[in-house]
Amino acid sequence: MQQIFNFIYKNSILLLFLLLLGISLSLTIQSHSYHRSKAVSSANAVSGYVYEQVNNVKEYLSLREQNEQLAKENAQLKKMLFNTKDTVNPKGMKLPPVLGNYSVIHSKVIDNSYNKPENYITINSGKKDGLKPDMGVVSSLGVIGVVENVSNSYATVISVLNSKFRLNAKIKKNNHFGTLTWNGKNTGFVQLIDVPRLASVRKGDTIVTGAESKIFPENIPVGTIEKVYIDKRTNYYTLDIRLFNDMTSLGHVYIIENKDRREIIKLQEETTSDE
Repeated sequence: MQQIFNFIYKNSILLLFLLLLGISLSLTIQSHSYHRSKAVSSANAVSGYVYEQVNNVKEYLSLREQNEQLAKENAQLKKMLFNTKDTVNPKGMKLPPVLGNYSVIHSKVIDNSYNKPENYITINSGKKDGLKPDMGVVSSLGVIGVVENVSNSYATVISVLNSKFRLNAKIKKNNHFGTLTWNGKNTGFVQLIDVPRLASVRKGDTIVTGAESKIFPENIPVGTIEKVYIDKRTNYYTLDIRLFNDMTSLGHVYIIENKDRREIIKLQEETTSDE
């Protein structure tokens, strides 16, 4: 307290000057409309700038929450997309009224391996969120993998960069299909094997999921053809596919459930057993 009194005593002349200056400015502003309008305008500009900066900070701090909300909205949009007709098919091609009974759940990658022959991804959704084994996992760019094991709050996903991974996929322009797999060499490429030689293939052609997949809807993007080889043993094409996804950098993902999958498998098993 003594220090405060000492400060006031030492700076009494300056403080008195500032007080009188403040009083004079206040009287001037109040008695002249021009000065009053300028003061109000300046105050609004300053307060507006301060509010804008505070809002920018608040928006930055809420980016994570906004990203989560956008991802959930995207999940709803994808659910609508997967349950409607394929709008990119040529005109005149007849399509069933619904491609499948699909639901979509949003999740996030919390761990990702990509430098082993058998790579797995861990996501922060589990049984409590409705996840089960054999559900498809995609990003906004395309196929990621398939759910393998599920706990209450988490799940592991077998990545497309896993030598055990298999998926029915096709060349989009002509519907010739093969089996999507990975040779364990390059994280940016997978292989489409057993493609018939009569298929027209060219570098840059788009590869998508096929109709035979019971996990993914048809026409989910995978990548584009980079190289074409002929397997001398089988006389089929083997295609190097450049993935749309950067599998070394994954964030938000979407889990797809085909609610008709079990019914289809049961029917096919019954049909096979009757033969």
